Amino acid sequence: MQIVPFDPWTLVLIAVLNPAVIIVAFLMGRSADQWQKLIIAAFAAALAGFVLYWLVVYVGLMPVHALGGEAAMLIMGFFLGLFWSALGYWTAPRRG
Repeated sequence: MQIVPFDPWTLVLIAVLNPAVIIVAFLMGRSADQWQKLIIAAFAAALAGFVLYWLVVYVGLMPVHALGGEAAMLIMGFFLGLFWSALGYWTAPRRG
């Protein structure tokens, strides 16, 4: 397996198309009762997305892309998770 040099566009695609970030952030945002909890939801979604990426690479379904960009993947996943959790928070029916 050949490791390619750092590629920012690949990191953006991995972050945007990661289903774990979208699902975890949206569901946690829908269940949040205060807007401050959206930050926690975004962080949890970023970690879930990174773990999913790691598992897919470990199993061999996808080659390693952009070695050295792990921190950037977490940061982009966090901001995308913040967007998705806010969307889930705003679309959730309000209780009480």
